[in-house]
Amino acid sequence: MWYRKNMGPKERALRIAAGAGAVAIGFTQFGFTPLGWLVAGSGVVGVLTGMVGFCPACAMVGRKPVEGG
Repeated sequence: MWYRKNMGPKERALRIAAGAGAVAIGFTQFGFTPLGWLVAGSGVVGVLTGMVGFCPACAMVGRKPVEGG
Protein backbone atom coordinates (compact mmCIF):
# COMPACT_ATOMS: atom_id res chain seq x y z
CA MET A 1 0.00 0.00 0.00
CA TRP A 2 1.42 3.39 -0.96
CA TYR A 3 -0.13 5.42 1.85
CA ARG A 4 -0.79 5.12 5.57
CA LYS A 5 -4.18 5.98 6.99
CA ASN A 6 -4.22 9.24 8.91
CA MET A 7 -7.86 9.13 10.11
CA GLY A 8 -9.47 6.98 12.76
CA PRO A 9 -12.74 5.09 12.31
CA LYS A 10 -14.93 7.76 13.95
CA GLU A 11 -13.58 10.53 11.74
CA ARG A 12 -13.94 8.33 8.67
CA ALA A 13 -17.61 7.63 9.44
CA LEU A 14 -18.26 11.32 10.09
CA ARG A 15 -16.62 12.33 6.81
CA ILE A 16 -18.69 9.81 4.85
CA ALA A 17 -21.93 10.99 6.46
CA ALA A 18 -21.11 14.68 6.08
CA GLY A 19 -19.97 14.20 2.49
CA ALA A 20 -23.16 12.37 1.55
CA GLY A 21 -25.14 15.16 3.20
CA ALA A 22 -23.22 17.79 1.21
CA VAL A 23 -23.97 15.96 -2.05
CA ALA A 24 -27.66 15.80 -1.17
CA ILE A 25 -27.81 19.44 -0.09
CA GLY A 26 -25.87 20.59 -3.13
CA PHE A 27 -28.37 19.14 -5.56
CA THR A 28 -31.61 19.59 -3.58
CA GLN A 29 -31.04 23.13 -2.36
CA PHE A 30 -29.04 24.59 -5.24
CA GLY A 31 -30.12 22.33 -8.09
CA PHE A 32 -27.82 21.56 -10.98
CA THR A 33 -26.29 25.02 -10.95
CA PRO A 34 -22.54 25.68 -10.73
CA LEU A 35 -22.90 26.27 -6.98
CA GLY A 36 -24.79 23.01 -6.58
CA TRP A 37 -22.09 21.13 -8.44
CA LEU A 38 -19.40 22.80 -6.31
CA VAL A 39 -21.08 21.81 -3.04
CA ALA A 40 -21.72 18.28 -4.33
CA GLY A 41 -18.13 17.97 -5.53
CA SER A 42 -16.77 18.90 -2.14
CA GLY A 43 -19.07 16.29 -0.64
CA VAL A 44 -17.71 13.65 -3.00
CA VAL A 45 -14.16 14.50 -1.90
CA GLY A 46 -15.25 14.07 1.73
CA VAL A 47 -16.83 10.69 1.00
CA LEU A 48 -13.75 9.48 -0.88
CA THR A 49 -11.29 10.53 1.81
CA GLY A 50 -13.50 8.88 4.41
CA MET A 51 -13.69 5.64 2.46
CA VAL A 52 -9.95 5.51 1.83
CA GLY A 53 -8.93 6.71 5.29
CA PHE A 54 -6.31 9.12 4.01
CA CYS A 55 -6.62 12.88 3.70
CA PRO A 56 -3.85 14.60 1.71
CA ALA A 57 -4.59 17.98 3.30
CA CYS A 58 -4.17 16.49 6.78
CA ALA A 59 -0.89 14.90 5.72
CA MET A 60 0.41 18.21 4.35
CA VAL A 61 -0.11 19.97 7.69
CA GLY A 62 1.75 17.22 9.54
CA ARG A 63 -0.91 14.82 10.84
CA LYS A 64 0.73 11.56 11.83
CA PRO A 65 -0.50 8.18 10.54
CA VAL A 66 -2.92 6.21 12.71
CA GLU A 67 -1.33 3.32 14.59
CA GLY A 68 -2.27 -0.06 13.17
CA GLY A 69 -3.65 1.52 10.00
